[in-house]
Amino acid sequence: MADVPERALATVDLGAIERNCARLPKPLCAVVKADAYGHGQVADAALRGGAERLAVATADEATALRREGVDAPILVMGALTRKELQTAVDAEADVVAWTEDVAEAASRFHVKLDTGMGRLGTKDRELALRLAAHGRAVGLMTHFATADEPGDDLFDAQLEAFTRFVEDVGRDDLVVHAANSAAALREPASHFDMVRCGVAIYGMDPFGEDPASHGLEPALSLSSWVGAVRRFEAGDSAGYGRRWTAPEPTWVATIPIGYGDGWRRALTNDCDVLIRGRRHPLVGTVSMDNITVALGPDTDLEVGDEVVLIGAQGEERILAEEVARRLDTINYEITCALTPRVRRQHVP
Repeated sequence: MADVPERALATVDLGAIERNCARLPKPLCAVVKADAYGHGQVADAALRGGAERLAVATADEATALRREGVDAPILVMGALTRKELQTAVDAEADVVAWTEDVAEAASRFHVKLDTGMGRLGTKDRELALRLAAHGRAVGLMTHFATADEPGDDLFDAQLEAFTRFVEDVGRDDLVVHAANSAAALREPASHFDMVRCGVAIYGMDPFGEDPASHGLEPALSLSSWVGAVRRFEAGDSAGYGRRWTAPEPTWVATIPIGYGDGWRRALTNDCDVLIRGRRHPLVGTVSMDNITVALGPDTDLEVGDEVVLIGAQGEERILAEEVARRLDTINYEITCALTPRVRRQHVP
């Protein structure tokens, strides 16, 4: 068999990540948790683009960055067990504190005030003020719940509450940060001493529309190949459950990628792929290892042709935002969902 593209390949443009970081407000903390939102090892590119710090969710993620040779400051933002807290300390990472127990055990911590997100942090301002006065406190932070929903009143209320808290603390030696990607692009008053950007550094739009409107370049493309091309007669079905039958004689291609790779079963009969620069609809049920797409009554497509599921081909493109809208979800769930079976190829 002649060489064909890989069955499931995510190509990550490190140059795009570097340029996205360069375009974002500074100082910048690049969020690289969850395997960099499914993009793999991109920390060096983010730092080259001007990020001064990195943020992760778990202590093991901080350890992994150190093993990769990263020496930039790291912030571990998630809840930690006592053992995980020690792992973070051993990795010389800052942690987030909202209890006195964590503050006493950490070597350096950022005080998190819950101004409305309702997950982690303390709503007790007096406790937060006591933690902020601790000698090992190095930062103050909060997190916005609705920054990606322009016009929502909660964002303004959170920003006002956090601003008052910062003023009450009155320490100018603490790094103050609140803005995620959406807030960083939406409201300069939320920037404080640093912004924490995740989705934007990967070239995805935090508002779920078009990254180009913010000068961002999508960094990840997902591709596969045509594994088979078969003739269907009217009434022939594709996939489990006969959820699609050919309305007329047509050609159907089988693509060796499926929900085992992170291409969600909910996309059954509801997405397009690109082949030779043209859109073709996915038809039939997404299975673990294969999808099928309709090619029409006549076709020039052949086994071995490249298939693009996310990215550009010719004049056409499919953004993660498009796929997310079809699933009624967010763009970064699309990239985070790609499984280890999809090889990540990093290009300069």
